[in-house]
Amino acid sequence: MLFEAFDLGGTHLANRTVMAPMTRSRCSHNNAPDALVAKYYEQRANAGLIVTEGTSPSPNGVGYARIPGLYNEEQVQGWRLVTDAVHQAGGKIFVQLMHTGRVSHQDNLPASAHVVGPSAEVCPGEMWTDKSGMQSHTAPVAMTEADIAKAIAEYATAATLAIKAGFDGVELHAANGYLMEQFLNANVNKRTDGYGGSADARNRFVLEVAQACVAAIGADKVGIRISPYGVFNGTGAFDGVEDQFLALTKELSAMGLVYLHLVDHSAMGAPPVPAELKTKLRTAFAQTFIAVGGFDAQSAEKVLQVKGADLIAFGRPFISNPDLVARMKSGATLAAPDISTFYTPGEKGYTDYPALSS
Repeated sequence: MLFEAFDLGGTHLANRTVMAPMTRSRCSHNNAPDALVAKYYEQRANAGLIVTEGTSPSPNGVGYARIPGLYNEEQVQGWRLVTDAVHQAGGKIFVQLMHTGRVSHQDNLPASAHVVGPSAEVCPGEMWTDKSGMQSHTAPVAMTEADIAKAIAEYATAATLAIKAGFDGVELHAANGYLMEQFLNANVNKRTDGYGGSADARNRFVLEVAQACVAAIGADKVGIRISPYGVFNGTGAFDGVEDQFLALTKELSAMGLVYLHLVDHSAMGAPPVPAELKTKLRTAFAQTFIAVGGFDAQSAEKVLQVKGADLIAFGRPFISNPDLVARMKSGATLAAPDISTFYTPGEKGYTDYPALSS
């Protein structure tokens, strides 16, 4: 099944593999992709679906050094290089919209931008800045309701720009501790207004962003990624987490979102998503269900065979194996990635991994 074609809400996929979104920090000029980025994605167009690295819908959301944005014309034209290259190679590609929120440092933002979050608490830990090396996260400004409305509009605008740039759709990043999950997670969201204080209120921002994007480009072009048991960026499980995410999933399903992308990072040391919750979320979401988390070809096939998911996403193997699908299909040995080059500028560890046929 893994290598069979699949219909994703009208988007034809050549197989059931997904290249998972992975930050690569190669957008050195004004957070816009260039020919090098286009080459990277073109090399991996054998995936049934590519989901790009996290891409900010707002100047406020460019929390990391050299990550891409999708909020101005230069970035649209940069992404057009990417989408044209992927489509010419026979692939399909969604852009992941990721506002980093409090997971940010002021030095990584454009001059007019500032760090924001649902609450004013600083994200624990440090992040890299090209200006000063590793630094503690910048304290965020707690968003007003006007700020929230602006952010929702920015997501919708970015979704519209994504279609202009040639993408087949967008993935909303509501996982891994970034802005959307900062609203979802009770360990981070300390608000007491209509966007915090209860499960329904914490879900509200994500649902309003999703609805705005659906209104802008259609439900068949909007997916979402969630990580209910993730621990990245000061999140972690909380009382009522399963009921809250189940309610969220039911509402997202009712909107008709094209897919739900469930993250299980237990292969990287995080607590596993309980099997019972996976089953409940799978049942609650009527459209396509994507699983990700330490899969190889054999384990992916097993999940597909028992209908535990419709598509399987692979992350790091796609970094060092541009022809991953062909390698998995033939049983060839996979190359290991060079972790030291995951986030460094230039082609080393990015576009210089050879395909088997090279």
